Formats: sequence, structure tokens, C-alpha cells
Amino acid sequence: MKILLTTLNSKFIHTNLAIRYLKSYTKDLVDADIREYTINNDLDYILKDIYKNDYDVILFSTYIWNVLDIVKLCENIKKVKPNTIIGLGGPEVTYDSENAMEKYPFVDYILCGEGELVFRDLVMYLQGNKNIEDVEGIVYRNYGEIVVNRPKELLQNLDEIPSPYENLDPKEYENRIVYYETSRGCPFNCQYCLSSTLKGLRYFSIDRVKKDLKALIDARVSQIKFIDRTFNANKKFAKEIMNFLMENDNDYTTYHFEVTAHLLDDDMLEFLSNCKEGLFQFEIGVQTTNQKVLDAVGRRDDFTKLSKVVKKIASYRNIHQHLDLIAGLPYEDMGSFIRSFNDVYSMRPQQLQLGFLKVLKGSYLEEMAQTYGIVYQSCPPYEVLYTKWLSYGDIIRLKRVEEMVELYYNSNQFTHLIPVLQSRFENPFAMYDKLADFYHEKGYFVHTPARAYRYQVLLEFAQQEDPDGMELYRELAVYDLYLRENAKSRPAFALDEKPYHDQIVEFYQEEEKNRAYLPGYEEYHARQLQRMTHLEVFSWPVQKKAWELISMLKRGEVPETKTAILFDYQNRDRLTDNARTAVVELPTAADAKPTAGQATAADAEAVAATGKGAAD
Repeated sequence: MKILLTTLNSKFIHTNLAIRYLKSYTKDLVDADIREYTINNDLDYILKDIYKNDYDVILFSTYIWNVLDIVKLCENIKKVKPNTIIGLGGPEVTYDSENAMEKYPFVDYILCGEGELVFRDLVMYLQGNKNIEDVEGIVYRNYGEIVVNRPKELLQNLDEIPSPYENLDPKEYENRIVYYETSRGCPFNCQYCLSSTLKGLRYFSIDRVKKDLKALIDARVSQIKFIDRTFNANKKFAKEIMNFLMENDNDYTTYHFEVTAHLLDDDMLEFLSNCKEGLFQFEIGVQTTNQKVLDAVGRRDDFTKLSKVVKKIASYRNIHQHLDLIAGLPYEDMGSFIRSFNDVYSMRPQQLQLGFLKVLKGSYLEEMAQTYGIVYQSCPPYEVLYTKWLSYGDIIRLKRVEEMVELYYNSNQFTHLIPVLQSRFENPFAMYDKLADFYHEKGYFVHTPARAYRYQVLLEFAQQEDPDGMELYRELAVYDLYLRENAKSRPAFALDEKPYHDQIVEFYQEEEKNRAYLPGYEEYHARQLQRMTHLEVFSWPVQKKAWELISMLKRGEVPETKTAILFDYQNRDRLTDNARTAVVELPTAADAKPTAGQATAADAEAVAATGKGAAD
């Protein structure tokens, strides 16, 4: 019997943990194949790829982002291979299994709940070693009738699941993101989350976890994302795992955790202060800063404490912080959400995710949707359309703001320009809201891949909102651009560098001799140094803190001296990935006053038409 375990991941670099568990738990019964596709793959391509391997049984792992494509695929598999047995598992079918069987007549089995034991029993049945009536947690067809067997009890000793990472092939995981769990369950009761439907918290043993992690570290995976709902629920366990990762750092793999801020006590914070820059990423669910909303959805967060913890971690400058908000929760109107946004934004996390409520099957909010007046999409991802407190127009408005936040904040490409420009508005939300309107009114492209386009549109927006500050805004745009990349083509909005050409050449010639600013480049000559790094002359001291530049703007202060900044791309900030910079002295003074290029709507439209920009 030939079995395929498969799914459609959101990206190629991702790996699916669920199907690997199924394979490892049945390896003594059958040698199942694993094949992973993505939601970006053409369904016809996937169909042909599966067909040519002639499987007897195919099991898909389903989620809200892939289930619609998977059922289309399953229907076509059944048409071209009618005798193929098709099964579905995962959260998207677990809580509505009988209805799913009615909707999808081409599906033979649905595995409910934790799938490892259910799948093992199903394999034994298909091999003739078990009766279907004895397979707990399975939904199946019996002469056209849908039969729902009794549920399977949760596995209490998680170590019974053989590790999928024993004797792994490094080529399978190299440069990929691996999802990993040290526990199942959650100690909290958030009403929009499926974890609230399962009581209790179960852990893999510490030795098992360390062994798995060491194998993945040795395989040089790009990132390990811990999917524990609250990684730091058990402080001692979490601390030991983190310490293990710090001790076994391979200088390549990074680690992502979902943590609860109010559980990070002083001892844990002191421990985290010693972590290497960029090694850990924390995702912290804020969701809202409105206490009434928090109470309605069963969250126990104290925003005052959360804020203190986030700011404390930020002061270490070693851990990437990702904070989440959810729009569409009960009792949250537009005014409340704007306050929540500004509250979270003020903490300056590396990422601010503005998400929208998903009314998941089996969740408490699904039961309460009518009571709260929550209207949502009937198909996956079941996203909120409107509530008693937020109209559909409000949701559209927030969607546009979300796009601007993704482009101009979460991209981390405008880290110096945005804070200064934002100071000209009443609050951060007001800036992104107005920028979203600007994009909409001008008909500009939100999803263009050209970075130069985004810079040019932002500068045009700045010109509209604060023309007196344009010289500084242009220079900050140049500074941000060169922090991220050594652009081969000079951006149109940058100052003319020709007046400084001789001084720049002389600087690199001198650096070839003395290595005052570029230690570690000893094997390279002056021209190579100039190609590998970048030296930019600014009229403004762009390297200063945002508040200093804002103060200069407000005072109408005009800088009297130029600032030359060297960008070193071989040495980057591990937290931000920005080039290391140094303010340098040019060999001779320059009196020339170069002019800046003008970033206009016409420029932006031209870039959009070609899909390329000066920085790309």
C-alpha cells in the first residue's frame, strides 16, 4: 500500500510538522511518502505530480489558508484516480467534520483531533488488522451514510510520538523554516482561539526536545518557529530550552517564540538581556489595549505591565519583537482600535501586525457571533466583515492602513524617515490613515515590488504634508535606502554626488593604506573598497535620533556643516540587518551645494509601469 502525506504550505521555505509526525508514528507499519507543495503552485501541476506516483491513499493536512485549494485538488484526484482513498486532517475539518463529509463527497475519511493515533489506527484498518468501528476519531462513509466514531483521547505522553528528526537528511531542511513544538495546549482561555477548547498543557520531555533541536541546528535550518501557544507558560522549561539554544548557537539559525509578556518576570528578563543580538524573535499578542474588550474575549493581559516588559526588552537591543493587534473583537469601535494602535505603536516593536478577527470553527466566538453582531465570511478564512461596533467601511479603512503599515513600518526600510515624518501628524494612526487615502486617491500601486517606487510615493506624500521639511525627508530616504542595500543605481531623489567625487576617491585611497574605518578589508584595494561599501555626503546629520532632527525642524535650524557617512555591508546589525555605519572625515572640505533630485508622481508612475526603480 502506497501512502502520501501532503499539504499546501504558505511558502516554499516552510515545512509541515503534522505530516512528519504521522510518518514517524507509523514508520513500523508503512513507509509513507511526504510531498509538500505551496498555495502558489498551480493546482494542475500538483495534480500531475501526485498522479504520476500512483498512490493508494492520500492524506492532506488542512488549514484555513489552504483548505479551498485542497478540496479542489481532491475532487480532481478522485476523477482521474477513482480508487484512490482520500483523507483530510487538521483544524479546518476537525470541528465540522460531518458537514465537511457532506460537502465533499470525494473525501473518504476525516481524521479529527490529534492525528497521530487516529492515523495509525486507520493504517491498521486499511491493512486489514483493525475494524473501522474501532478506529476512534475517524469520520467515514458506510454505504452512503456518514459515520462519526467516538473521539480519540488526547495523547498524554507526547514522547510516544517518535521524533521526525532522527537521522534527518540535512538537504531536506537546509535554509528552510521548521515548525517545532515543545508542548501542546494553552493555560489561557482566549475565546477566539481553538486552543481554548482543549484543557491542560502537555510537554515533550526536555531531553527529547534538546535532541531534536540539536539535530535541526546541525542541519543549519534557517529558522525554528516554536508553535507552542505560550512558550513561556513554564518558566523553568522555557529558560532551559533558551539557554540550550544560546549554548548551541551555530551563528545562522534563529528562533521564533510566541510568549506572554506578563509571565516574563525580572529573573527571566535579566536572563534575556544576555542573549546574542538577533538570535531570538518574540511574538507577543496584545490584540487590544481596551480592558473591556480583553475581558470579553477572556484575555488576562495587563497592558501596563506588558508595555513595561516590551520596553525593557527593547532596551537590550538584542531581541526582535513582533506585536499583534486584532480588529473586529467585541466592544472595539474605531476610536478604541485607534487608541490600541497608537498605544502599541508607541512601543516601537520591529513588527506591528494589524490582523482581522477570524471566526474559527469550534471557537467560543463562533457560538457568540450572533450575540455580538459579528458578521464574517462564510468561507475560509472566515474573516470578520463587520460588527456592532465596526462597519464594513471601517474594516476597509483598517485594511488600507494595514497595507501602509506593512509597506512602511514592517518592511523596516524607512526606520529614520517615518519617525520624523510621523511627528507632523496628531498620532501615528493618523499618518498611516492619511497615507492610505493618498495611495487610494492617486491610484498608486500598493503591491509593486519596486522599492524605489515606495520611496518616491512617500516623498511625494511628504511634499504634500510638509513641504518645508523636504530637504531632510529626501536625505533620510537616502540614508534608509543605503542602510539596507548598496544600490547599484543612484536614486533619483538623492543629492548630486559629483561635487564630492574627488574627496570620496581620496578617502578610499587613504583607507587602503590605514584601514581606519574598514578593518577586515585588508585584502582589497581602494576601488574594491568603494564598490563593496558606500560613502554618502549629507547636508543634515541624518544619523542623529529622530527627536533631535524633529527639534531642528521645529526650530527652523539649518545645518552648517556636511556629514559624511560610510556604509559597511559586510558588517550588519544582527537585529535590524542594517549596514554598520560610521561618520567619517573627508580629506578636504567641500563648499559645493549640490541639488536633490525631485521625486514626483510622474516618477512613481514611471517606476510602476516598468516594475523597476533606481534602487532595485
